[in-house]
Amino acid sequence: MARLILLDRDGVINFDSPAFIKTPEEWRPVPGALSAIARLKRQGWLVAVCSNQSGVGRGLITPDALEAIHEKLRQCLSQLEVSLDGLAFCPHHPDEHCRCRKPAPGMLLEMMSRLGASANESIVVGDSLRDIEAGKAAGCRTVLVRTGNGSRSEAAARALGVDAVFDDLAGFASAVTGSDPCC
Repeated sequence: MARLILLDRDGVINFDSPAFIKTPEEWRPVPGALSAIARLKRQGWLVAVCSNQSGVGRGLITPDALEAIHEKLRQCLSQLEVSLDGLAFCPHHPDEHCRCRKPAPGMLLEMMSRLGASANESIVVGDSLRDIEAGKAAGCRTVLVRTGNGSRSEAAARALGVDAVFDDLAGFASAVTGSDPCC
């Protein structure tokens, strides 16, 4: 079985926007996030992104524009000589009540299956309560980062039983790759 980290995108890897990230030009990485992914990869972790992208379902972003944003992420990681092991997104509008949109665990379960990882070897890292709820529903360990919506979600995430809280993805990666793993 593989050790897997499932990352939310907006607010964890890149800055979020209430108006949605609609173009590659609007996509800006949180300082230290890309090097954190590289550090995790170099320590033997599988790293995948599982992200709600309802801007597609709302008609605010085209699938081609979303792919261009993801390509920019891939190119930035390629400059650090690493790549993601998987990238999944839910394009559905929240009113569709699909099984892939977090807080439902479908997207996470599918990625674990695809990458051959069990829930007890997987960590979900997000900045919102729905990320933590999805991780718990999938049976994974959960981590909240305070970037994005994380600071506003911290009290509710702690009440839900989040396993750990870090200031950002870089702090999480330092703990996981250090001698005293966080979770």
